[in-house]
Amino acid sequence: MKARTLLGALALVVLSLLVWELRWVLLVLFGAVVLAVALDVPISLLRRILPLNRPTALAIVLVVLVLVGWQIANLLLPEVIQQIQQLIQLFPVLTRRLAALVSQVPWLHDMERQLTSGTYWERLQPLGAQVLGVAGGAANTSIQVLLMALLAILMALDPRSHQRLVLAATPAFYRARMATLLSECREALGGWLAGMTISCLVVFLTTWAGLALLGLPLALLSGLVCGLLTFVPTIGPSAATLLPLAVALLLASPVKVLQVLVLRLVLQNAEAFLLTPVLLKRTVNLLPTVALMSQLCLGALLGLPGLLMALPLVVVLQVLCEEVLVRDIMDRWDGR
Repeated sequence: MKARTLLGALALVVLSLLVWELRWVLLVLFGAVVLAVALDVPISLLRRILPLNRPTALAIVLVVLVLVGWQIANLLLPEVIQQIQQLIQLFPVLTRRLAALVSQVPWLHDMERQLTSGTYWERLQPLGAQVLGVAGGAANTSIQVLLMALLAILMALDPRSHQRLVLAATPAFYRARMATLLSECREALGGWLAGMTISCLVVFLTTWAGLALLGLPLALLSGLVCGLLTFVPTIGPSAATLLPLAVALLLASPVKVLQVLVLRLVLQNAEAFLLTPVLLKRTVNLLPTVALMSQLCLGALLGLPGLLMALPLVVVLQVLCEEVLVRDIMDRWDGR
């Protein structure tokens, strides 16, 4: 028994090390699963309406996504590019504002003098190498995203074969239960994706309209950033608010800053406590503490990709914990 226990512990350690070494591969694979589920939702809906096979439905969905994306890009991209250029032109104004602030605060002025001294300048020189590392990381991320998209299309093309592959690696006595778990994970993940997509769209439109009514410049760009960062709950909306606040501070008055802050607080709380719970009440209900801790942990371990994949991963883990850990283990554990 001791030898079997030792062998099992050793196998667990080796498996943990292997998972850690392959963490980026597993992250790309899970991202592909998320995208495949996102494609499977409209595919399943289309096949309920029309008598189509899966490859044809997938081709129609991809064509519609490309056409819709192209039309949206034609409508919004020129104005977004123009507003990005305006934002870049605001940087000198921001520099002058910061310089005036530094001259008024003594300890900031001392910090500026220390940073421009030789000792601190030598410490800042390695930043050039870090910038090159960021550029290389961006290229690597682009390749990973393309690979993720390709894997997602292949999975969405034939999901049953991939499901049979997972079931074949499951012990025979648990295969029926595993099929149920896979179905429930897919339903929860699809519901979460649909709900967050609607929330993202609503936040984008309401923020854009609200900032435009307030007469704030760069309203479209600010609304787009706020909408996209809705996919990163807890952290994303707060970070997205910084852009319209900075624009209001640079180009408008303190009253305008207060108006923008109130608008974002109202929209953010309405999305977090009204819209999202209503959309997700039938699929998954994550506690804010669980969502925040998962984002912090995966963000610290895997950086930005881990932060983006934290919530869908927790959605799947919550289903597995409820079904396997609670119902299959804890509820049947009589303590004898």
